[in-house]
Amino acid sequence: MTVSTQGLRIRTGSRIVGETVELLSSMRFSISLLTVICIASVIGTVVKQHEPAINYVNQFGPFWADVFASASLFSVYSAWWFLLILAFLVTSTSLCIARNTPKILADFKAYKENIREQSLKAFPHRAEGALGEAPEAAAHRIGQTLLGSGWKVKLQSRQTPTGTGWMVAAKTGAANKIGYLAAHSAIVLVCIGGLLDGDLVVRAQMWFNGKTPFTGGGLIADVPAQHRLSASNPTFRGNLLVTEGTTSGTAILAQPNGVLLQDLPFSVELKKFIIEYYDTGMPKLFASEIVIQDLETGERKEARVEVNHPASHRGVNIYQSSFDDGGSRVKLQAVPLNRPTRPFEVEGTIGGSTSLSNGDNQLTLEYTGLRVINVENFAATNNAAAGVDVRKVDLRGSIESRLGAGHKTTTEKTLRNVGPSITYKLRDGAGQAVEYHNYMLPVEIDGARVFLLGLRETPAEPFRYLRIPVDDKDGLDGFVRLRAALDDPQLREQAVRRYARSAVEDGRPELAEALAASATRALGLFAGAESVRTDALRPVADGAAAARPREIVGGLQAVSAFLESNVPEAERERASDVLVRILNGTLFELMQLSRERAGLAPLERDEATQKFMTQAVISLSDTFFYPAPMTFQLKDFTHVQASVFQVARAPGQNIVYLGCLLLILGVFAMLYVRERRLWVWLSPSGDHASQASMALSSNRKTMEADREFDLLKTQLLKVQP
Repeated sequence: MTVSTQGLRIRTGSRIVGETVELLSSMRFSISLLTVICIASVIGTVVKQHEPAINYVNQFGPFWADVFASASLFSVYSAWWFLLILAFLVTSTSLCIARNTPKILADFKAYKENIREQSLKAFPHRAEGALGEAPEAAAHRIGQTLLGSGWKVKLQSRQTPTGTGWMVAAKTGAANKIGYLAAHSAIVLVCIGGLLDGDLVVRAQMWFNGKTPFTGGGLIADVPAQHRLSASNPTFRGNLLVTEGTTSGTAILAQPNGVLLQDLPFSVELKKFIIEYYDTGMPKLFASEIVIQDLETGERKEARVEVNHPASHRGVNIYQSSFDDGGSRVKLQAVPLNRPTRPFEVEGTIGGSTSLSNGDNQLTLEYTGLRVINVENFAATNNAAAGVDVRKVDLRGSIESRLGAGHKTTTEKTLRNVGPSITYKLRDGAGQAVEYHNYMLPVEIDGARVFLLGLRETPAEPFRYLRIPVDDKDGLDGFVRLRAALDDPQLREQAVRRYARSAVEDGRPELAEALAASATRALGLFAGAESVRTDALRPVADGAAAARPREIVGGLQAVSAFLESNVPEAERERASDVLVRILNGTLFELMQLSRERAGLAPLERDEATQKFMTQAVISLSDTFFYPAPMTFQLKDFTHVQASVFQVARAPGQNIVYLGCLLLILGVFAMLYVRERRLWVWLSPSGDHASQASMALSSNRKTMEADREFDLLKTQLLKVQP
């Protein structure tokens, strides 16, 4: 039997109904639906699903993000059109099965023993031979031989003009047709399981039961009933966040325009969260030790949930999804950077905020993240620039370094945990926020220990880091004192006088006065006491360039702008060298004055001091670009972990498993089981003799079928191939 691609034809008075049923039950319609589902699945794999809307705007732009959102491409598997296609695929495949099952079952039982003798000559595999035995005896012998080889046999006697003839009809490999039914039934079962475990039931409650997504805030217990799903909900999949030492029994089901709350028939208490890390800083294991309390019976049972090792209670599976901060308590110290600000401390919890006020400047400090482990790669970057000694080249080692696992690299990695870090946002009165990321401990980079202060304006940007050198106490106090002294006009004046006296020999007051004037001007420009106006070029409509005045305040950029505006180009290089030496010397004296005011001993003029001052000059210049008057350093914290569970009631799971099993069996049956039918017609040819005609049909033309037919000729007809 050949499976038809045509649909089911019904007798009805309406031509439209008949054509609709024929289309739905046709194989071409099912294949088209499968193609659309595959394309949609590719989109759902490439495009991250259920991300915040701002992420899609940053990735695709406002226009395309709105277009893709209207087509539900950001939630493909729960989109109405995807569920509708699945429903049509179930209907179409079911009709295909209903159309072909009676034919397959009838063909499964039929031996087709009524085939005519002349028809056997039309088969590609055919043979003839004379047997020295009567037709009946030959038929029984052939039948017994085929039965012994696993064939199913049926004998039929026929009256012919020359006497009684016998037809031997045999078949094997009928499981090939069962494979067709199993594979198509598997598609139906998988789709039904997907519909049951998808959003279809939840959406039905929203359509017909008045449930609406919740878009507000506040406590979960205060959310009205129209935003909640009952504990008897037959299918759902949501997230449950539980902090260490707390209990939760309400899951969150994310929706495109809000969330639905799913009440669970039990509560989950997180006793302890366990996490282990690789050397790279990536999590190696995270597990949760929980207590499940049944809300109906009060029964309590302990369980351990790991990745790929869920717990289960009352038909709800609890999976370890991820982990999060559970509201760690942090203590931050405000460190002034580019404005005179009095140091102070603030305390808060991750996820909370603190209001700050500095006169008319209102800020909100939002605590967004705490990481207690930060593993960074500190491999030397100058190895590639070093000369290669050919006498030390190890060819074997070079080849082996490039073979093996795909993640192997020839770049050396030096991984080191640099300690905790804090991430926070400073939001102004207009609602604009800048995100900051500061490390608690200093980090050694290029041979110098520095504090890293990161910032970015938008989440799409990487963090840019300001490097602050540590002082002789391995802290920030030395740099902070120097920055405060730079803002003090009196200390700047004293530093200039000291520098002039130390740089000029006694008896040359006019030279000392000129040097002091230059140092005052350089230090004033660097400190931002006076600004420099430059004429930057900007393009205009006709393609020309127009001058646009720009004011530069503070830092090395102000000194550079002053030189460009007041010194001829031919003399700028020599003048900049002189001015930088004067600036460095004046800043060193300013550093010594700041230490004297703090009651500390002066710094020695050694290599360590030179490294500190070199980095300090660059850092002081960069502070003028820092958008906040202060930075917040992590002083202390109490780490609180939270576990994120995925809770799911999936009645379609077993249906999908059954469908997968049928699909495997069906595919293997269709690919590896060959259906063959054999006919041998035995007609009388004299006393105790017969003439045999044999034919073989197979659903696939293979070399194996040729060899099998040759073997059958030898066994049944005594004909040598």
